[in-house]
Amino acid sequence: MDIDRRIPVTLLTGFLGSGKTTLLNVILRDPSMAGAAVLINEVGAVGLDHLLVEQVSEDITLLESGCLCCTVRGDLSRSLRDLFMRRLRREIGALDRVVIETTGLADPAPVIHTLLKDFFLAERFRLEGVVSTVDVRHVHWQLAQHPEAVKQVAMADRIVLTKCDLADSLMIAEAEERVQLLNPAAELWQAETGKLPPGLLSGMSLYAPEGKTPDVARWLGEAAIREQLRLQARHSVFGAAPEPLHNASVSTYVLHFDAPFAWGDFSRALDTLQSVVGAQILRIKGLVAVQGEAAPRVIHAVQHERYPDTWLAAWPDEDHRSRLVFIVNDLPRSVLDKAFSAFCGATPL
Repeated sequence: MDIDRRIPVTLLTGFLGSGKTTLLNVILRDPSMAGAAVLINEVGAVGLDHLLVEQVSEDITLLESGCLCCTVRGDLSRSLRDLFMRRLRREIGALDRVVIETTGLADPAPVIHTLLKDFFLAERFRLEGVVSTVDVRHVHWQLAQHPEAVKQVAMADRIVLTKCDLADSLMIAEAEERVQLLNPAAELWQAETGKLPPGLLSGMSLYAPEGKTPDVARWLGEAAIREQLRLQARHSVFGAAPEPLHNASVSTYVLHFDAPFAWGDFSRALDTLQSVVGAQILRIKGLVAVQGEAAPRVIHAVQHERYPDTWLAAWPDEDHRSRLVFIVNDLPRSVLDKAFSAFCGATPL
């Protein structure tokens, strides 16, 4: 597979007061971010006064870490285009990665849509992944009261548990459990005060040419999902299930198919699901066995948007079945089963 030379983009999201701004400040200070650009929503969203080195233009500031801080005053697409063209004209230095910080009430889906559907951007930038911050002290209330917080967690590739220094071990464990119930496939990280967890902003995407096959099983999150289902089943048997602290209509389904798919049939089934019930599909991940192909294709989607398909050089383990993970909101499993049955003649195990 050819090396993807597009600029990786990380979407940093998190509910109001979840510690997103604190983490962003750490990112802006970190020397490893030299060559990165951080796009923030408005002037003053992050305390920059003590970090300023040089005002490159009205909207772009060069920081002492070497990274650029860019102010988004309107359309994100226009801001990214302008950033790329300035680099092309050598008005700014290296542009090795971009971090986009959303507002605390933002739905990540429109930003993902912009990166995937804007032709100019899709040719030059690739979505590396979504990082969401979660306050361990208030996660229960936020997920129960705010659908935006649910989406931010459900669509995340990595979830950073913040303010752990202000909580005890039991509170942190309970926060981990609640977050994993909502998105068991996401990786959990704990942020240390004033430090950027090593590797937090890299290695999420399967586009990277190195190390894809060993990492894909962890990316798919099947083991974590099975453990969550086991715990839920145990709770139900012993009557010790905790009260649901996020929208109880959010569910995770894992579909397995024995026989390889005809790729056209599989694509039609997935496209139809996204067209008809895409608003209820928070996340799709999967490895797909395709007729006539020795290794799986990787599919990844958020609501109506499907990431570009990728291919692995080999299966990551001995299980060569198609495996699809759906995180959905108020969508019965039967709808998914019927789509694959109608278009592919296949019924999930």
